[in-house]
Amino acid sequence: MNTYITLLRGINVGGHKKVPMAILRELLSKAGFINVKTYIQSGNIVFQSLENQTKKIEKEIQQLIDVHFGFSVSIIVKTKLELQTIFDNCVFSNEKKIKSYFILLDSIPNAEYVKEVEAISFENEEFSIINNCLYFYSSTGYGRTKFNMATFEKKLKVNATSRNYNTINKLLQLA
Repeated sequence: MNTYITLLRGINVGGHKKVPMAILRELLSKAGFINVKTYIQSGNIVFQSLENQTKKIEKEIQQLIDVHFGFSVSIIVKTKLELQTIFDNCVFSNEKKIKSYFILLDSIPNAEYVKEVEAISFENEEFSIINNCLYFYSSTGYGRTKFNMATFEKKLKVNATSRNYNTINKLLQLA
């Protein structure tokens, strides 16, 4: 039995793409996922499955959501070990880490794209890309940044979703 953490992007934001967590839990449970738990309303799911391919799980959940809710969403699935490794590999000091964001990428970007993106800099902001995560910290707070995840996705040619330190930490506890 494998434990997975699934992150949905862009649901329940500003009244768009509404996905009630109780219905999502029921939908995934009926599809055969085990011990399905959700955390807050932004699409964080922890469950167990006999399946051992994250890409296959991503496609299955995307299809379930598309059929049930009538829209598609970007989904990233990580094993507990993968998410723990991402959390542990954060390059920032503990003081910065607890105020940082983890931008999880659906794949490891091409090294040339990473090199191009690493040339970008904004005042009061730091980021580092390690494998399939972009670690982001802003001394002025996330809401006041010049950082734009869509720009980074486009330049790296990946899909991404971001979670703050507290959410990643809580998901690891739930897993």
